[in-house]
Amino acid sequence: MQRSSAMRFLARVSYVAPKRDLCNICFMAQPLPKSSPLTELCSALPSLPMRLQQVGRFVAANDYDATTRSMRDLAAEAGADPASFTRLAKALGYSGWDELRAALTEARRPAQPSPFSARTRDRRRGPHSDISLITGKLDAEAAGLSRISAGSVANAAKALHAARRIWIAGFRSCRSVAELLNYQLRLFRADEVQLVGGSGPEDLDLGAFRAGDAVVVIGFAPYSTASVLSARAAHGSGATLIAIADTIAAPMAEGADHLLLYEAASSPGFFPSLTGAVAIAQSLAAVTFMLGGTGAKRRLEETEGRLAAMSQYVAEKG
Repeated sequence: MQRSSAMRFLARVSYVAPKRDLCNICFMAQPLPKSSPLTELCSALPSLPMRLQQVGRFVAANDYDATTRSMRDLAAEAGADPASFTRLAKALGYSGWDELRAALTEARRPAQPSPFSARTRDRRRGPHSDISLITGKLDAEAAGLSRISAGSVANAAKALHAARRIWIAGFRSCRSVAELLNYQLRLFRADEVQLVGGSGPEDLDLGAFRAGDAVVVIGFAPYSTASVLSARAAHGSGATLIAIADTIAAPMAEGADHLLLYEAASSPGFFPSLTGAVAIAQSLAAVTFMLGGTGAKRRLEETEGRLAAMSQYVAEKG
């Protein structure tokens, strides 16, 4: 459905918010910024039926949640009928909730579409720029590793040791870190560790999270939608959420029981650093194994025996 000229006019009009807690969200700016789904929503609120106003205020105050959570979850938190979100979207000129949510998601995308190439603006120049870059990168990596909290990693490892089942979620470039942690943990807990999306659709794994499980989510800016959905699914299921992230404000770290920080942006080069994330992953595996005691050692030896029997390793010369 095409939005009417009246709707475009509403997007340019400001109102006094009927709810005080929405003033800073929708109504304080004069004039309103250029038209966006959120400004259209805020401007249209006074003309909507009372029930749709309530749903609209909830969406305006929780626009990030609106882009990452299901309509059913949003309705439950808002105390509304899920169908009211569809009616709200149609009242704003969208075909349905999915189209409005897609528009809200697009509006939240960073203005900078090149998170990696933008890092090359201050690149070194000169006859020894290659050596300088490598030296600077190694120095930054070493400094970043020294700032990782050993105590936080140890506490998270205790949660992994106590977990009934361990899920590991890492996407795009963080997939390699997730696979590394998954491999090392499976060497001694083969039946209790699973990579999210490793054997089928991710949403099936997200729906399998349970209280008593531990979910490790790995990410850095720009954060993948899948990592945020994994974290929210873990939080909603009652599982222990362990976030390996580059900042405390990372959306996939929201509500985490254990936050393990590493430095991704401080290292020079066009791509953020995953060195800290790898170090944390390997430390988690090492401490979890240690906590497993003789049982973990026995299972590791059994795994080694199977690998040897299948001739998985090349014989060393000598």
